[in-house]
Amino acid sequence: MFGFFRKPPPEERAQADAVKAMVREILKLSEDVTVSVSEIQCGDASCPGTDTVILVLQKGVKTRAFRVQMPLMEVERAAVERALA
Repeated sequence: MFGFFRKPPPEERAQADAVKAMVREILKLSEDVTVSVSEIQCGDASCPGTDTVILVLQKGVKTRAFRVQMPLMEVERAAVERALA
């Protein structure tokens, strides 16, 4: 999981980059659009667990947020497509 005070391992960084590339391809985004991928863990017992959050930030457009209900390292293209649909 990504955190504010630790550097993610290379495999997590590679997976985040792969998810960003999927998002860019699926949404047909240009390189000037920022795509952020992070993993969050809810501390509440009622939460489903670890989620991957995708943010699409584009100048002059409201930020779009998408949630994939699984840890980053388990995210595959089909899950990203469902989240972005």
